[in-house]
Amino acid sequence: MSLSKPPTGNGSKTTGSALSRISAFAAGVAMANSGPHLASLITGREHLTPLGGRSSGPLVNGVWASLNLAVGVALLQPSRRRGGRRWDNDLPAFELGCLCLAAWLAASEAFLATSNHHRD
Repeated sequence: MSLSKPPTGNGSKTTGSALSRISAFAAGVAMANSGPHLASLITGREHLTPLGGRSSGPLVNGVWASLNLAVGVALLQPSRRRGGRRWDNDLPAFELGCLCLAAWLAASEAFLATSNHHRD
């Protein structure tokens, strides 16, 4: 029976895993945020973005959605570099990021009316 010391220091397996989970969570947030902006692009509607405010048109929303997707792809690179065909615990972290943003967006629309919709 071999007893080895746990990895320590910079680049350790534990540190890499934690950073990978954080990156996956942030990627989930960014990619989930692209959804409403892609929908605004496709349907030709205005939707709040940091680029143009509340009156951001479809093209601005398309740019913002693309930026969010690019950030999400970049943040998933640590997981990709580890290789393998199967997901590890990065997938639940990614999904949790999507879920957290979806909950925030739903609540902010329902209670704060953050987009341009009018209540009938």
